[in-house]
Amino acid sequence: MKIKVRMGDPLGEDRRSRCFSYKFFASDTLTVARALLGAYLVRTIDNQRLSGIIVECEAYIGQDDTACHASRGRTQRNQVMFGPAGHAYVYFTYGMHWMLNVVTEMEGAPAAVLLRAIQPVEGIQRMRELRQLRGKVRKKQDLTSGPARLTQAFAIDGALNGADMVTGETLRLEPGASLSAGAVEKGPRVGINYADEKDRLAPWRFWIKDNPYVSR
Repeated sequence: MKIKVRMGDPLGEDRRSRCFSYKFFASDTLTVARALLGAYLVRTIDNQRLSGIIVECEAYIGQDDTACHASRGRTQRNQVMFGPAGHAYVYFTYGMHWMLNVVTEMEGAPAAVLLRAIQPVEGIQRMRELRQLRGKVRKKQDLTSGPARLTQAFAIDGALNGADMVTGETLRLEPGASLSAGAVEKGPRVGINYADEKDRLAPWRFWIKDNPYVSR
């Protein structure tokens, strides 16, 4: 399912006047992850808006989830996960990629939703320019179809770790269209072979059915 959007911002000021609440992010992580599908990730760079519709994400929940960074206890790297909900948890992985998460649940209960893919809406040419720094983009679906591609296209790195994604000006999440149950699929998370079997098999990855921007 590809969400149809017009050039520019499809919902204009109506969407921009609405926002998520800290209470929303402080709730159950699986509920938040499912609800973020169809929402917008917004990044402002040099007074230019870049935005896209979230089409894929994953939930990581607490110290009992062996796929979650918090399973190793509180560290300098993951301390943002233990903080207030609605803030960005940005970390470096494989020595080459940044990953963007939004913190969920109550403070002290470490959990987050990893944003895996978006469908670009605003600032697409700027995204292309940013992605070209990492190599040629051959297909438009390749622009943001994956967590590393997403952060490259939105110029997201460790400087945004801890950023407020509810009221922040440079990075935030905005509500979008709600999706029917039939438009959403779920299954095991990606790239967590190190985790226990129960966590590898947990259906905590959510994506919009048939959307071409979902990661492969």
